[in-house]
Amino acid sequence: MESVGVYGFCGCKAKNKMKCDSRWEITAETAPTSAYSSPARSLGDTGITPLSPSHIVNDTDPNVSEQQTFLVVVAIDFGTTSSGYAYSFTKEPECIHVMRRWEGGDPGVSNQKTPTTILLTPERKFHSFGYAARDFYHDLDPNEAKQWLYLEKFKMKLHTTGDLTMDTDLTAANGKKLKALEIFSYALQYFKEQALKELSDQAGSDFENSDVRWVITVPAIWKQPAKQFMRQAAYQAGLASPENSEQLIIALEPEAASIYCRKLRLHQMIELSSKTVVNGYSGSDTVGAGFAQAKEHIRRNRQSRTFLVENVIGEIWSELEEGDKYVVVDSGGGTVDLTVHQIRLPEGHLKELYKATGGPYGSLGVDYEFEKLLCKIFGEDFIEQFKIKRPAAWVDLMIAFESRKRAAAPDRTNPLNITLPFSFIDYYKKFRGHSVEHALRKSNVDFVKWSSQGMLRMSPDAMNALFKPTIDSIIEHLRDLFQKPEVSTVKFLFLVGGFAEAPLLQQAVQAAFGDKCRIIIPQDVGLTILKGAVLFGLDPAVIKVRRSPLTYGVGVLNRYVEGKHPPEKLLVKDGTRWCTDVFDKFISADQSVALGELVKRSYTPAKPSQLVIVINIYSSEHDNVSFITDPGVKKCGTLRLDLTGTSSTAVPARREIQTLMQFGDTEIKATAVDIATSKSVKVGIDFLNY
Repeated sequence: MESVGVYGFCGCKAKNKMKCDSRWEITAETAPTSAYSSPARSLGDTGITPLSPSHIVNDTDPNVSEQQTFLVVVAIDFGTTSSGYAYSFTKEPECIHVMRRWEGGDPGVSNQKTPTTILLTPERKFHSFGYAARDFYHDLDPNEAKQWLYLEKFKMKLHTTGDLTMDTDLTAANGKKLKALEIFSYALQYFKEQALKELSDQAGSDFENSDVRWVITVPAIWKQPAKQFMRQAAYQAGLASPENSEQLIIALEPEAASIYCRKLRLHQMIELSSKTVVNGYSGSDTVGAGFAQAKEHIRRNRQSRTFLVENVIGEIWSELEEGDKYVVVDSGGGTVDLTVHQIRLPEGHLKELYKATGGPYGSLGVDYEFEKLLCKIFGEDFIEQFKIKRPAAWVDLMIAFESRKRAAAPDRTNPLNITLPFSFIDYYKKFRGHSVEHALRKSNVDFVKWSSQGMLRMSPDAMNALFKPTIDSIIEHLRDLFQKPEVSTVKFLFLVGGFAEAPLLQQAVQAAFGDKCRIIIPQDVGLTILKGAVLFGLDPAVIKVRRSPLTYGVGVLNRYVEGKHPPEKLLVKDGTRWCTDVFDKFISADQSVALGELVKRSYTPAKPSQLVIVINIYSSEHDNVSFITDPGVKKCGTLRLDLTGTSSTAVPARREIQTLMQFGDTEIKATAVDIATSKSVKVGIDFLNY
């Protein structure tokens, strides 16, 4: 097929220096994502017909409000350390049901959720998830356990992998590699089956998947490929399909928390700030006291899995006025997400004011510090070998640490004992030829002692020191955020997520920011995101404005201007001098984007005889992009429009091809329409397959 192109005029008011040149050509060649070759160089001998200036319409798609109807919304909080689901029937939106109690559980650790652990058989078939996976793996003979594939805390891989694809691998406890997509889809399939079974039991008849709107939560700071990866895994698990993509919503965790926080009543929260008395505790009381009372209240109510969400705005929320700002700090197992929202009245819709920031500062950081401490005492070589040779015992040791980690508090005076598994003590003696007790004496680590009951005895200061690097990172990140002009007048800080239960984190946030804003922690803080995700599924339009995480545009040709354009971008065709590879911006990184907002452009085929038009879409994390060959620019979509099937007399000489991009959701859709024939083609922006 001959090379083809489309041509049009720029109607935008962008700051980009390339923007004032109002002619371009979009090539039909498959463009590279690197700066080494120009897609326009191989452009065929195509005639060019100008089109009158195209326009940009920041329009809203009228179809956005036409929602498919579902009987129930099920939200899955797929966490780094623990996961769970909750649901609400659309006819009873005020009732949120949290999943059935999980079998198993750890002493001293609430089991409202289940650990994010998965076990596959030696033949790589799904076996179990959560407590069931962990307990079965723990009971295996050590030699047999080496054949089984056990994975935990694997969600972080999506955040830490820079070049995430559908083929990215995960490593099981025994060192064997598995496809990440397979593991994530197994986990989501497990939740799907659990939820449908519970719904069917409750309804007394089989519940169909088509009756369910699914919501999966992801960190706001995840890059676009990771968010798309989660959607692909959900499709593979059968929650929804690309043809019925509206059945699945990918919700951002701090947004979900924000939606739930607006419903909070005074008795459902703890205020850490010293300004107000809530639940009978003033800020002069210890942080832990108000929280302990709340936790006791939760413990008593845990048998009831149904939470009533009153159809009112909570008291705290009612104090907020048009334009007021607040920060949601979502501190989970793997990441901390910071999001700034602004209230828009009268409906109380939320506007994302400053794009989500954060980093890998979750409670896993404390586990890493504990592992570093063990390496310091027993040697890195031993710890690495122990994890490979006795993987189930290593899991046991980290479970023992988890329950003691939760007992850490600013005012604690008595030591914390961590049980060492027998196989740790036994394997160490074989490995080193001397005892664990001997290693502790030789290590010069004063604050960790050996107890005769076979335990590591840590002083409270030693435990607090394990928290310090992670908490310091969170506080530093918050300080940076509070220095931004748009964040300076924040009224509230909502502290949510599983790590928000840690009194050490609460105290640090209170000490650093208590004088700047009111600090609020919802009761049962670990379920805040889950409940908010259900509310979001019931009313997705509540989030009205987001910040675009990336700059999006298409590759175009502009008239070559001597002295302005680089010589290597010059392309001469039929006596006309063109500048190739110009990045024409649809929307900029960090620009406010309304839900369902459409950006439109018009093009025309370069040759009247063309049978196909191909438009390539690009993205970048940077705002000041000039060329599609600039560093960091990636191809993320292709629109291929068939122009056959119309007689030449029926088509105007200047055939208009309208290109639209729809923003605002966590997914972005692009469309090309041949105005003469109404033929159209759609594509989802794809970050994994280019």
